[in-house]
Amino acid sequence: MLNIEKKKILVIAAHPDDEVIGVGGTIHKLVKEHKCEAHCLILGEGLTARGPSNNREAWTEQLNHHRQNTLKSSVILGYKTSEALNFPDNRFDSVTLLDIVKVIEKKCEEILPDIIFTHHGSDLNIDHRITCEAVLTANRPQPHEQRRSILTFETLSSTEWQAPLASQAFLPNIYIEINKDNLDSKIKALEAYDTEIKKYPHPRSTKGLTITAQRWGLNVGVNYAEGFRLLRTII
Repeated sequence: MLNIEKKKILVIAAHPDDEVIGVGGTIHKLVKEHKCEAHCLILGEGLTARGPSNNREAWTEQLNHHRQNTLKSSVILGYKTSEALNFPDNRFDSVTLLDIVKVIEKKCEEILPDIIFTHHGSDLNIDHRITCEAVLTANRPQPHEQRRSILTFETLSSTEWQAPLASQAFLPNIYIEINKDNLDSKIKALEAYDTEIKKYPHPRSTKGLTITAQRWGLNVGVNYAEGFRLLRTII
């Protein structure tokens, strides 16, 4: 059984708002009900792939707005710290993997998390896949390393859009029940990203988040839940 009482949690996400969509309800629950300390590391800037080039200077205003939204969202969910880096949006494959691993190692040394949440390793999005690989690389199970549990989450409009092959499917083996307050806080946190939230039937909508929480809840006989894939833990 995964012990979640008074643990240090680190969420490692590729883009701003992934930390909400993937694990927002759970973070709110762990902080509020289980006295956990939650931290967030967002690796990428999350915007420049939407334009014809990745000229960051042309996106200065939007990136600053994005950072402010990240801070607003993190307060709603109860993150103690939230750090956003500038790896290029949807171009993590243009960066040496070691560079990403190093910043994750540094953050893990700083936070000393007991539990890490990150992306599913077979997402359609290249940045999500590389983030998962970098997290696993940075947390190799060596004898002198701290023993950490690593769980992956789905990211709506990426995980479920991958080709439906068994080897790529997101198959949760841990479900964390959340309540209406946790879900409402997750929705408010996504709404703080005013440029990212979409209208239903897009999965990144308030109704989409609700339906997803109900879907995972149905799997385990509760009203609302978030599903995760446990990659590693030591009991």
